[in-house]
Amino acid sequence: MKNSYPDEDFMREALLEARSALSHGEIPVGAVVVSEGIIAGRGHNRRGLGVPPFAHAEMLALADAGENLRRGRFDGCTLYVTLEPCPMCAGAIMQTRVSRVVYGAKDPIAGAAGTLYDILRDPRMPHKCEVTDGVLSMEALDLLQKFFRSRR
Repeated sequence: MKNSYPDEDFMREALLEARSALSHGEIPVGAVVVSEGIIAGRGHNRRGLGVPPFAHAEMLALADAGENLRRGRFDGCTLYVTLEPCPMCAGAIMQTRVSRVVYGAKDPIAGAAGTLYDILRDPRMPHKCEVTDGVLSMEALDLLQKFFRSRR
Protein backbone atom coordinates (compact mmCIF):
# COMPACT_ATOMS: atom_id res chain seq x y z
CA MET A 1 0.00 0.00 0.00
CA LYS A 2 1.32 3.42 -0.99
CA ASN A 3 1.84 5.95 1.81
CA SER A 4 -0.35 9.00 1.12
CA TYR A 5 1.10 11.12 3.93
CA PRO A 6 3.47 13.10 1.68
CA ASP A 7 0.65 13.60 -0.84
CA GLU A 8 -1.48 15.14 1.89
CA ASP A 9 1.38 17.40 3.03
CA PHE A 10 1.95 18.75 -0.47
CA MET A 11 -1.79 19.08 -1.08
CA ARG A 12 -1.98 21.21 2.05
CA GLU A 13 0.56 23.51 0.40
CA ALA A 14 -1.64 23.66 -2.70
CA LEU A 15 -4.60 24.48 -0.43
CA LEU A 16 -2.59 27.40 1.00
CA GLU A 17 -2.20 28.68 -2.54
CA ALA A 18 -5.95 28.24 -3.10
CA ARG A 19 -6.66 30.28 0.03
CA SER A 20 -4.37 32.99 -1.33
CA ALA A 21 -6.44 33.07 -4.53
CA LEU A 22 -9.60 33.32 -2.43
CA SER A 23 -8.18 36.26 -0.47
CA HIS A 24 -7.79 38.09 -3.81
CA GLY A 25 -11.34 37.31 -4.91
CA GLU A 26 -10.21 34.58 -7.30
CA ILE A 27 -11.64 31.11 -7.72
CA PRO A 28 -9.73 29.22 -5.00
CA VAL A 29 -7.50 26.83 -6.92
CA GLY A 30 -3.88 26.32 -5.92
CA ALA A 31 -1.02 24.21 -7.20
CA VAL A 32 2.54 23.23 -6.35
CA VAL A 33 5.18 21.39 -8.38
CA VAL A 34 7.36 19.04 -6.37
CA SER A 35 10.79 17.87 -7.50
CA GLU A 36 12.74 15.40 -5.39
CA GLY A 37 10.58 16.08 -2.34
CA ILE A 38 10.95 19.87 -2.52
CA ILE A 39 8.44 22.42 -3.76
CA ALA A 40 9.92 23.87 -6.95
CA GLY A 41 6.96 25.97 -8.08
CA ARG A 42 3.79 27.51 -6.69
CA GLY A 43 0.74 29.09 -8.22
CA HIS A 44 -2.85 30.05 -7.64
CA ASN A 45 -5.57 31.34 -9.93
CA ARG A 46 -4.94 34.92 -11.00
CA ARG A 47 -7.25 35.26 -13.97
CA GLY A 48 -9.02 38.36 -12.67
CA LEU A 49 -5.94 40.22 -11.52
CA GLY A 50 -5.07 41.87 -14.81
CA VAL A 51 -2.97 38.98 -16.06
CA PRO A 52 -3.68 36.77 -19.07
CA PRO A 53 -6.85 34.66 -18.97
CA PHE A 54 -4.80 31.47 -18.99
CA ALA A 55 -3.30 32.28 -15.57
CA HIS A 56 -4.62 29.11 -13.97
CA ALA A 57 -2.93 27.77 -10.84
CA GLU A 58 -1.27 24.90 -12.73
CA MET A 59 0.10 27.15 -15.46
CA LEU A 60 1.62 29.54 -12.95
CA ALA A 61 3.07 26.73 -10.81
CA LEU A 62 4.66 25.17 -13.91
CA ALA A 63 6.10 28.53 -14.97
CA ASP A 64 7.49 29.12 -11.47
CA ALA A 65 9.02 25.62 -11.41
CA GLY A 66 10.58 26.25 -14.81
CA GLU A 67 12.27 29.39 -13.52
CA ASN A 68 13.43 27.76 -10.28
CA LEU A 69 14.62 24.51 -11.84
CA ARG A 70 15.93 26.24 -14.97
CA ARG A 71 14.28 23.75 -17.28
CA GLY A 72 11.09 23.27 -19.24
CA ARG A 73 10.57 19.56 -18.67
CA PHE A 74 9.47 18.07 -15.41
CA ASP A 75 10.20 14.37 -15.70
CA GLY A 76 10.12 12.94 -12.18
CA CYS A 77 8.06 15.86 -10.84
CA THR A 78 4.60 15.76 -9.29
CA LEU A 79 2.01 18.50 -9.69
CA TYR A 80 -0.41 18.87 -6.78
CA VAL A 81 -3.54 20.86 -7.58
CA THR A 82 -6.69 21.40 -5.58
CA LEU A 83 -9.05 21.05 -8.57
CA GLU A 84 -8.84 18.59 -11.44
CA PRO A 85 -6.96 20.19 -14.36
CA CYS A 86 -8.92 21.58 -17.31
CA PRO A 87 -8.00 20.65 -20.93
CA MET A 88 -5.66 23.65 -21.27
CA CYS A 89 -3.76 22.77 -18.11
CA ALA A 90 -3.72 19.07 -19.00
CA GLY A 91 -2.11 20.02 -22.31
CA ALA A 92 0.56 22.03 -20.49
CA ILE A 93 1.15 19.12 -18.12
CA MET A 94 1.67 16.81 -21.08
CA GLN A 95 3.95 19.27 -22.91
CA THR A 96 6.16 19.74 -19.84
CA ARG A 97 6.28 15.97 -19.18
CA VAL A 98 5.07 16.07 -15.57
CA SER A 99 5.30 12.49 -14.32
CA ARG A 100 2.44 12.56 -11.85
CA VAL A 101 -0.60 14.70 -11.04
CA VAL A 102 -2.36 14.61 -7.69
CA TYR A 103 -5.59 16.54 -7.40
CA GLY A 104 -8.26 17.14 -4.80
CA ALA A 105 -11.74 17.88 -6.13
CA LYS A 106 -13.14 16.54 -9.37
CA ASP A 107 -14.32 19.08 -11.94
CA PRO A 108 -17.55 17.88 -13.60
CA ILE A 109 -17.59 20.90 -15.92
CA ALA A 110 -14.05 20.87 -17.36
CA GLY A 111 -12.13 18.02 -15.72
CA ALA A 112 -9.51 16.60 -18.06
CA ALA A 113 -7.88 14.05 -15.74
CA GLY A 114 -10.60 11.44 -15.78
CA THR A 115 -13.93 13.15 -15.10
CA LEU A 116 -14.98 14.71 -18.41
CA TYR A 117 -11.86 13.93 -20.46
CA ASP A 118 -8.77 11.86 -19.67
CA ILE A 119 -6.04 13.68 -21.54
CA LEU A 120 -3.33 12.74 -19.04
CA ARG A 121 -3.82 9.00 -19.57
CA ASP A 122 -4.96 8.98 -23.19
CA PRO A 123 -3.21 6.04 -24.87
CA ARG A 124 -2.84 8.08 -28.09
CA MET A 125 -0.58 10.60 -26.37
CA PRO A 126 3.19 10.11 -26.49
CA HIS A 127 3.59 10.94 -22.77
CA LYS A 128 1.71 9.17 -19.99
CA CYS A 129 1.08 10.73 -16.63
CA GLU A 130 0.16 8.95 -13.41
CA VAL A 131 -2.95 10.45 -11.80
CA THR A 132 -4.10 10.28 -8.18
CA ASP A 133 -7.40 11.93 -7.34
CA GLY A 134 -9.35 12.73 -4.21
CA VAL A 135 -6.49 13.84 -1.95
CA LEU A 136 -8.01 16.23 0.61
CA SER A 137 -10.94 16.59 -1.77
CA MET A 138 -13.38 17.73 0.92
CA GLU A 139 -11.16 20.66 1.90
CA ALA A 140 -10.71 21.68 -1.73
CA LEU A 141 -14.41 21.34 -2.47
CA ASP A 142 -15.32 23.31 0.65
CA LEU A 143 -13.21 26.28 -0.51
CA LEU A 144 -14.81 26.20 -3.96
CA GLN A 145 -18.34 25.95 -2.57
CA LYS A 146 -17.77 28.86 -0.17
CA PHE A 147 -16.47 30.99 -3.03
CA PHE A 148 -19.40 30.28 -5.33
CA ARG A 149 -21.98 30.69 -2.53
CA SER A 150 -20.54 34.13 -1.80
CA ARG A 151 -21.07 35.09 -5.45
CA ARG A 152 -24.79 34.30 -5.45
